[in-house]
Amino acid sequence: MADFGFNDHHQNEVINYMRFARSKRLLRLKTIDSCFQDLKDSRLVEETFTVDEVADMLDGLQVVVRGEVEIELINTAHTNVLLLRQLFSQAEKFYLRLQTDISELENRELLEQVAEFEKTDFKSNSKVNQESSKPKLAPLNEGGVSELLNKEISRLQEENDKLRARLRTLESQAMSALDEKVKAERALKDLQKIQGDQQCALRAQEISNLEDTVAAMQADFEKSLTANAASQKELQDSLVTAKHDLLRVQEQLSLAEKELEKKFQQTAAYRNMKEILSKKNDQIKDLRKRLQRYESDE
Repeated sequence: MADFGFNDHHQNEVINYMRFARSKRLLRLKTIDSCFQDLKDSRLVEETFTVDEVADMLDGLQVVVRGEVEIELINTAHTNVLLLRQLFSQAEKFYLRLQTDISELENRELLEQVAEFEKTDFKSNSKVNQESSKPKLAPLNEGGVSELLNKEISRLQEENDKLRARLRTLESQAMSALDEKVKAERALKDLQKIQGDQQCALRAQEISNLEDTVAAMQADFEKSLTANAASQKELQDSLVTAKHDLLRVQEQLSLAEKELEKKFQQTAAYRNMKEILSKKNDQIKDLRKRLQRYESDE
């Protein structure tokens, strides 16, 4: 069996199967021979037969022989399936996946080698002590199984390391995006604070100027009141006008403040800062989704 590259154990297993197949074949051949013998004993009792009688005997014999051959072929196919079941069951215990090539079953060269083995090696090994029969084939040697398992473990560990490295990369990208978002928000707040301080300073200056004007007018009014009672009414009107002007100016300042804030929101710097914050928020959402997906895969 050296041509097939089997070890002694597997060679003995093949011999056992071929012995089983030969015994079944011989038994079926004996059955077919008995069919012909029965026909001879039961029908061939006369010296002459008509064509119809011979045809009838041959038809009956054909039915019997056909049935015997069909039963043997079906039984052989089912027996081969059971043999494959044993092989696949043992392979699955060691996480192996066996493959078969159906085309090799009709390889004439290999079939001739099997026939030659049955004539020579099978007969020469018929006297060799056979191993104890078992429901299943013997498992693979421990060294080969350990090597396969170690390779599979190494492959899984390598894939796990790659996934962890990718996860760390995504976490680093997420942290960088968060830092950029914080910086952008801080810059926006600083810009708004500077703009607000400038507006407050401008309003305070205008109010101070108005207050100075009112104070000066009040002083002039008091002086004019003591100097000339006749001009008191005019000064009072001027004071009322000044107060009205002050209210109008304050209202104009409020409108100017709103207008200034509206113009600030329409500036390129404000729009760019707002757009940056929106993009960073989208990036963070996307990174969080990707992190959740990889954490679930792991």
